[in-house]
Amino acid sequence: MVQLRTILTPADNCGARRLRVIHIYTGFQRTKATMGETVLAVVDGADPNGVVKDSEKVRVVIVRAKKGIRRTDGTHIRFDDNAGVIIDKEGNPIGTRVFGPVAREVKEKGFNKIASLAKEMY
Repeated sequence: MVQLRTILTPADNCGARRLRVIHIYTGFQRTKATMGETVLAVVDGADPNGVVKDSEKVRVVIVRAKKGIRRTDGTHIRFDDNAGVIIDKEGNPIGTRVFGPVAREVKEKGFNKIASLAKEMY
């Protein structure tokens, strides 16, 4: 789970170095988001040659979270960091590669392109 002002690590090659969550899209007055959900974030530090620029607002899909979640089959899953992939308005990733493992919930919530770019699904 991530909250407002959480720092995310970009899991793609779009050029961002850090992402800060400023809004959660799902639900009314929600303060937490979990894997596979979309949030609005601000780019804190960017590569000068990257696609995104510094202080730009971007949509991000959360692909990894430190706080574990319980799946319906009874298993628990958690990761070492909070990470996200920057997407456009249609839900396609801006970057061409996805680094690190990705939670299965990302594919279940309709982000099939992100799941296909990932090397490992958990």
